[in-house]
Amino acid sequence: MPSTSPMPKAFRRLWLASGVSSFGDGVYLTALPLLAATLTQDPVLLSVVTAAALLPWLLFGLIGGALVDRWDRRRIMYLTDAARGTLLVAAVAGAAAGWLGVPLLIALAFLLGIGQILFDSAASAFLPEVLDRDPALLKRANARLRGTMDVLDGFAGPPAGAALFNLGRTVPLLIDALSFLLSSLVIRSLPAAPPKPPAPERSLLKDAREGAVYLLRDPLLLGLSLRPALGNFAFSAGAAVFVLFAQEKLHLGATGYGILLTSEAIGGFLGSMACGWLSDRLGTGRALILTAAVLTAAQAAIGLSGGPWLVGFAMAARAGALGATIVLSATVRQSIVPDALMGRVAAAGRLMSLGAAPVGALLGGWLASVAGLRAPYLVGAVFLASSTLISLTMTSNRKVARAMTEAARSRQPEGVPAEVAP
Repeated sequence: MPSTSPMPKAFRRLWLASGVSSFGDGVYLTALPLLAATLTQDPVLLSVVTAAALLPWLLFGLIGGALVDRWDRRRIMYLTDAARGTLLVAAVAGAAAGWLGVPLLIALAFLLGIGQILFDSAASAFLPEVLDRDPALLKRANARLRGTMDVLDGFAGPPAGAALFNLGRTVPLLIDALSFLLSSLVIRSLPAAPPKPPAPERSLLKDAREGAVYLLRDPLLLGLSLRPALGNFAFSAGAAVFVLFAQEKLHLGATGYGILLTSEAIGGFLGSMACGWLSDRLGTGRALILTAAVLTAAQAAIGLSGGPWLVGFAMAARAGALGATIVLSATVRQSIVPDALMGRVAAAGRLMSLGAAPVGALLGGWLASVAGLRAPYLVGAVFLASSTLISLTMTSNRKVARAMTEAARSRQPEGVPAEVAP
């Protein structure tokens, strides 16, 4: 049965911090391609800016997960947000000094990507601590976090980012800096966790390898990571040139571009909120099969469409399927992975999923330059189609239920039956 327990106060603070940061990210992520497009119209250079934010996961992702499992996760989160806010303030100052250019944007995206490694890995591992690894509470919490991100990052942030960009090219960067600093203060107010036992004397690389091996040897966890890897490859191919697609194929200006992005927020919010209902009726495995099919159809529709209304509808459907997939996958992962490995396994999964994104972004820029702006979406739809097969074979209802039951049993005192939420 679904849990009726109230969410703890610590989660509400974490939720607030996530919401503040999500709004800032929506402003920044909308303004960044617009800012880059004022500096260059080369689709390859635009794709490099997109890839720079994701490249750190390839270089440092596993090491970041190992550090998260050694250090205090709350402390990592608030220090990282403080550092990211300071970095953005420095970038605004650099732009005011006349250093604004594509190299500055690439460097900024890369450094913020390093911060994202530490923050996201710590947040993914911290949430099960706050909610005592209760699967029903985790599903509700992940749905609320994802839904809030969709509303503030995707619905409120894009039009605000476009409007602020019209006021000044670096104003959105300053707003994102303030959001990071406020998020840091809220997370800092959370109760401190009990001190971790001293880490064994071994290398970070060995710790990182342990998390990766754990993921690769578990077919369910591997399937949950392959899905977003294929998705990020396909989505990044289109996202890298979406600002040009909107301008040249849909004939939209900065304001229309920002409004179009809000359709994703609406779909993502509805998908995140409906995923619990969907999984209760179909089971997590079948729900993931359905979302894979929707993602494929929506990506193809974007590439074939000629007008902003149909593109907006397809983007909403895609975001809804993606939101449900993320919530369900995160809930299963946080329920079955041991706490001592949570940061490393989360980082290994993120490395696999986000590591495909820079390659997809670069491929998208190349495809757009040689085959037109629709090609990245149509090629991406082919890759998304293969994710349905992964859901059928690796993340079925039976495999999810068995893993959840075994994880719950391992946490129960001997002789006490395990109960797992559906």
